[in-house]
Amino acid sequence: MSGPEDGVSDTADIIYLPRWRPGGHRVGAHRGRDAGGLGTFRDQVSFSRLPDARRIDLRASLRDPFEGVFVRRFEARSPVETYALVDLSASMRFRGRADRRELAHAFCATLARSATRIGDGFGVIACDDTLRDDLTLPATRHRAAAQAAAARLREASCDGRGAGGLLEAARRLAGRPKLIFLVSDFRWPEALIEGVFSALALHDVRPVLLADSAEAEDLPAWGLVELDDLEGAGRRLVFLRPALRRRWIAREAERVERLRRICAPFARPPFRLADRFDAEALSRHLMTT
Repeated sequence: MSGPEDGVSDTADIIYLPRWRPGGHRVGAHRGRDAGGLGTFRDQVSFSRLPDARRIDLRASLRDPFEGVFVRRFEARSPVETYALVDLSASMRFRGRADRRELAHAFCATLARSATRIGDGFGVIACDDTLRDDLTLPATRHRAAAQAAAARLREASCDGRGAGGLLEAARRLAGRPKLIFLVSDFRWPEALIEGVFSALALHDVRPVLLADSAEAEDLPAWGLVELDDLEGAGRRLVFLRPALRRRWIAREAERVERLRRICAPFARPPFRLADRFDAEALSRHLMTT
């Protein structure tokens, strides 16, 4: 079991439902769009539509005044492909009450376990300015491979000055719909945020906003604070006072609200993951939004 020092609060699974009904012939955990031999009872159809003598419903057939023969049809259960699309730009090195990179790892490790346990595929694509092919894994149902890919994020370098590689990642994910968790602090230019969400619009996208309460709550009302821009703008010495602190907090709230507005046409509302990973809180969010 993970201890409190690594940002994992428990070993609960992440529970999720895709917004569409997947197809395909593999058996999985989600309600599919096709009829199958196993699963939840769906309806009854005439034998001419589904000529399968093994599933003839004698009671329904005997009740039919026109002496038709009816067959029971069941709802197939199908798997989905889940992907963690992870931002590894330099701002992900931030450490406050938690290590932002460790939060990303905790989330991905739990998602890898949760997805493969129910037969879904799990994949990772990590990006900074470019695609990080050394940290990328196509969706797999192999549990050990999925866990190993998530573990590699723990020691990944975060040196890029941006997250432009996510646009290439979105192009790589083109094709049939997938369940995509976009993991980042989203400290990007608005044009990039709009571009990435727009490029992923055909998928079921769940943004995971990595945050840290230290960014606001630990700011002093008065005093000198040294600020370090992790993405290359250098360090600054700032004299904080109550009015400046209030503006700082207000601008952060505006940034989060702006993210919500931008992603609204393309994705679900973001989940704010701050300080400590809580799988149950994330599951409640995923099941109610």
